[in-house]
Amino acid sequence: MFDKLASIESEYEELLRSLGSAQVQNDQAEYRKQAKHLSEIEPTVERYREYKSVASDIAQTEELAADADMRELAQQELKSLVARRDALVTELKALLVPKDPNDERNVILEIRAGTGGDEAALFAAELFRMYSRYAERQGWRMETMSSSDTGVGGLKEVIATIDGRGVYSKLKYESGVHRVQRVPATEASGRIHTSTATVAVLPEAEDVDIQIQDKDLRIDTFCSSGPGGQSVNTTKSAVRLTHLPTGMVVSQQDEKSQIKNKAKAMKVLKARLYEMEMRKQQDAIAKDRRSQVGTGDRSEKIRTYNFPQNRITDHRMKYETHRLEEVLNGDLAEMLDNVSMFYQSEKLKDASAVS
Repeated sequence: MFDKLASIESEYEELLRSLGSAQVQNDQAEYRKQAKHLSEIEPTVERYREYKSVASDIAQTEELAADADMRELAQQELKSLVARRDALVTELKALLVPKDPNDERNVILEIRAGTGGDEAALFAAELFRMYSRYAERQGWRMETMSSSDTGVGGLKEVIATIDGRGVYSKLKYESGVHRVQRVPATEASGRIHTSTATVAVLPEAEDVDIQIQDKDLRIDTFCSSGPGGQSVNTTKSAVRLTHLPTGMVVSQQDEKSQIKNKAKAMKVLKARLYEMEMRKQQDAIAKDRRSQVGTGDRSEKIRTYNFPQNRITDHRMKYETHRLEEVLNGDLAEMLDNVSMFYQSEKLKDASAVS
């Protein structure tokens, strides 16, 4: 680990020298590239230098502890220094874990009602409101791309984009099956029902990530259905894209413009194809070693919202909170932080096992 840290420090110093050169300063693209990399490794270098300073202080304090007159004071100081050194080692290990290149990306959020009929659709709508309110708290911009409602306040399906800083890093572990346990308003006997909804958080793909050839795409247009006035039923503005190699289908009809619907559908299609490629890579890695406990796979039950007990349980890390109402109102920070720390800890364990 320390050889790696020394190498990063040398790289940091070299970047500082390079950025001061006339050659790099005259090449704006190269300057931005090197400056970005410098800012990425700077926190690691700062912690490593602090670690070296604390390690040096420990060595000096141990020498002082050999003096009978200074022993008691030195031992107290030593205790504090060792605690700081150990904390820095933990931080440095975390900083050396490879960053997820998708963390700063915007996302496409997909929520679908699962088992449970109208109750599942109502729960899907509640989850959508929960993420909408959390996005508002974070200062993110959320736009609904398409939705299918039940007419009684529920959602069969909703797809939305969320734009902002670090969106994927915050929401990436939300993918999976969310389960609700409660007594539906329509249940006369007062029995508790269990319903589910699935959540998918897809990092938004860029054009350089996914190239779709014209020959691999079938585009169908059709008349929109649902409310929206006379033009809805008379204009073929709705678009259905079929990616022939994978059979993946995306439909979009929320806009009156065929061009806008096609653009939105392409955004969703690219995100789904990008996620599929990521999963292939993750599966290949998993054959050699376990990269993390759980994968956030949609087939996994990740969380239960128990209304009678006012409790939310995250099954991946045995985390519980009795702040159900607050969480559903968008106060997700504490829970998301705990999930993120859990996965970070698992990555650290995995990195230690490999090294």
